[in-house]
Amino acid sequence: MKFRVEVNVMPHRSLLDPQGKAVCNNLPNLGITGVEEVRIGKHIQLELEAASEEEAREKAEISCKKILANPITEYYEFTIHPLN
Repeated sequence: MKFRVEVNVMPHRSLLDPQGKAVCNNLPNLGITGVEEVRIGKHIQLELEAASEEEAREKAEISCKKILANPITEYYEFTIHPLN
């Protein structure tokens, strides 16, 4: 079976996000007000083959832990969608 895995990787809440801070500070220059916080992360899509959704979940988990996210500075979450 084929699956699409959508992964979101974000900096830990306890860490400063300099990119997000820069965007937040410059939004008023564009006439956009009322934004209190911006956090910038990554969105990653994987298409993979697996015998089951559980196997796809295991592959996604390993991918996130070993290469897609830095556990020291980031957290991740993902969703799995079967492809027809």
